[in-house]
Amino acid sequence: MVNGKVPSPRMREAFDISLVLYTEHELNASTFSARVTVSTLSDIYSGIVAAIGTLKGPLHGGANEEVLRMLDEIGSKDKVPAYIEQIKAGHGKLMGFGHRVYKNYDPRARIIKQVAEEVFEVTGRNPKLDIALELERIALEDDFFVKRKLYPNVDFYTGLIYQSMGFPMTMFPVLFAIPRTSGWIAQWEEMLLDPEQKISRPRQVYLGADLRGYVPLENRK
Repeated sequence: MVNGKVPSPRMREAFDISLVLYTEHELNASTFSARVTVSTLSDIYSGIVAAIGTLKGPLHGGANEEVLRMLDEIGSKDKVPAYIEQIKAGHGKLMGFGHRVYKNYDPRARIIKQVAEEVFEVTGRNPKLDIALELERIALEDDFFVKRKLYPNVDFYTGLIYQSMGFPMTMFPVLFAIPRTSGWIAQWEEMLLDPEQKISRPRQVYLGADLRGYVPLENRK
């Protein structure tokens, strides 16, 4: 129930789809945090807390919030071209675009974009949608973004959906964490069932100076 109203079957289905799309996504940052934590034989609660701490970052679970802030900053559809040029000049970041795994259009984004249209038929069109669509259109036709394989990801539209459903932005990471928790637990179970389970210790390759001279403490600035 959002804003004291019982959601329609169509809205419930749209919300369920968004949760399913967020449920699991291999070794993403928050899942990695969870696996590292439980690999020490710490409890699953600590693993989930570690994962949530990672998830809340604006480049991970907080990305859909940042998309809405970006759309607010742009303000209107006619200002999109200028914003695009600003990004190309190195000022700012195009939120909701690009993915570490998907180097083309995120398949989840195609699904959630259709879901957004269905939600807006019930709630009314979110005025930010026109800005988002224009941003996507221009970016997909610009070699600057195409060469860098910056295509919309699932976060580009979920914020618009959740906002139209009446959820405050502060709840967005929670809505992400609810389904993703099942993924974290599945990863934890996989580790428990692995007879060769070892503590997670990724290798770090040092690329610094091979040799440095010693400077006495009294001579250091």
